[in-house]
Amino acid sequence: MSRAIVQQIVESVLYEGYMLYPYRPSVKNRQRWTFGGLFPRCFSEIHATGDAWTTQTECLVRGSEQTTLQVEIRFLHPQVRIVRQLHDPLDELPALGEPASRAVETLQLGERWLQSWQEAEERILPLEMLPLGSFLGQRRSNEFKFPVRRQVEPVQQNGKIVALVVREQQPLVVTTELSVEPAAPGLFKLRLCIQNLTPLEDAGQMSREEAQMRSLVSTHAILGAQGGKFVSLIDPPDDCQAAAKSCRNVGTWPVLVGDEARQDMVLSSPIILYDYPQVAPESPGNLFDGTEIDEILTLRVLTLTDEEKRLAAAVDERTRGLLERTEALAQDQLMRLHGTIRGLRPVRAENAHND
Repeated sequence: MSRAIVQQIVESVLYEGYMLYPYRPSVKNRQRWTFGGLFPRCFSEIHATGDAWTTQTECLVRGSEQTTLQVEIRFLHPQVRIVRQLHDPLDELPALGEPASRAVETLQLGERWLQSWQEAEERILPLEMLPLGSFLGQRRSNEFKFPVRRQVEPVQQNGKIVALVVREQQPLVVTTELSVEPAAPGLFKLRLCIQNLTPLEDAGQMSREEAQMRSLVSTHAILGAQGGKFVSLIDPPDDCQAAAKSCRNVGTWPVLVGDEARQDMVLSSPIILYDYPQVAPESPGNLFDGTEIDEILTLRVLTLTDEEKRLAAAVDERTRGLLERTEALAQDQLMRLHGTIRGLRPVRAENAHND
C-alpha cells in the first residue's frame, strides 16, 4: 500500500463526522464535532460530563534499541466563522480598527451565499525521531501552544467591500508523553499520551459548547518504525499474546496501516478500524458522515432541494466540493456504489444452518 493510500485513510479519520447529513446547520446537526474530542482538563474534571481530556495509545514493536520511532499527531482545531455585513460599502478597509458592521447568520451576494458557523483548521504535531534505546524507562514530554487568533477576510461585490468573514480561534495547550519499556526479548511496548491542558479561568461557568472551541477534535496519531515491525493487537502472533493483552488503549484504537510486508506503521484512531483499512475504490469521496454508506447518502444528497443545496454549499469549501462531486456522478459511477462483493469464503458445515 502506498503512502498516498495511507494518507487517504488518515484524511478520512481526520474528517469522520466533520459534518453529518444533511451537511448544513440545522437542529439535527447542532452537534458538529463527534469523534476524538479532547476537552480542557479543568473543564472535564469540574463538570464531570464524561468528555475526555486525554488519550492513551499502547502498542508493540519488534526491534532493538536502535529501532527509530517517528510519531505524528493530528487533530482539528475548531474555530468560529462569523459573517458581518458592512453598514456602508467601502473601497478598502481602514488601517486601524474595523468598519461598522453587523453579524448575520447568512448573507446573499448575487449567486454567492455566506454562512456563519463553525469550522476547523488541521493541526499536525511532529515529534522528533528517536531510537528506542534513548528513552527506555523514561517519559519524553512535549508541549505545543496555539495562541488566540482572529482573522478578518474582506468580501467584495461589484468592486466594493460589502462584508467581512471573521474567524476566531481560541487558544490550546497540548502536551504529549511518550515512553517505551521492554515487553520481551526483542519486543517493546510503546505508550503515547495526548492531553489537553489548556488553562481556563472560568471553567466552572463555561458551557460545553464554549469549552469545545478550546478542544482537540478527531485526535489521532501515526506511529512509524525504522528498523522494526509493529505487532497487530487485533491478531497478535502466539509469542506476543500476553504482551498484546497488557496493552491499554483509552479513547483510541491502534491498527496496522501501510505496507503489509513491512509492518512499519500504525494508525491510532478515535474510531474502530481493522488492520490495513482501505477506502473503497467505488467511493466518490469522503462524505464526512459517522455512519457513511456511500450509496444511500449519495442518493439522499441528490434529492436535496435547491434551497437545501444552497444552504449546504454556504457552509464551507469541503461541503461545496462534496455537492459538486456528487451531482457530477455519472450513472455507471452510481451503479458501482450498489452491492460490491469484496471476497468470498466457504461456510463451515456446523454454521451452514444458523439463522
